[in-house]
Amino acid sequence: MNIKIHNEHKDDIFNLLVDNLRQFNFDKMGEERSQPLIVAIHDDNDEVVGGIAGRTIYHQLLIEVLWVHNDKRGQGLGIQLMEIAEREAKNGDVLLLKSTPSHFKLPNFMKKWDLK
Repeated sequence: MNIKIHNEHKDDIFNLLVDNLRQFNFDKMGEERSQPLIVAIHDDNDEVVGGIAGRTIYHQLLIEVLWVHNDKRGQGLGIQLMEIAEREAKNGDVLLLKSTPSHFKLPNFMKKWDLK
């Protein structure tokens, strides 16, 4: 056995990993029911000026992106988006919120929500 590092996308390896993880999860937790969840803020011209997007799966809300336009920051819109997404997810039997921080402000925001 040996371990290899690949610094480019390998569809065959990626798909193998995903397929096997899904099978493992299915064996342990049953059928996978993933549903997208997007909460968007629209201005008076119906332009999107902020939002949160993710998906629910296995009683978890996985937050993939949270964004608010620069002109709208500091007004508590990010918190409102989180509250609405959390409430909507709980209506769908979600027990846990998760996120992957990729922005310099997100770790502090996540700490307020006790996200990991």
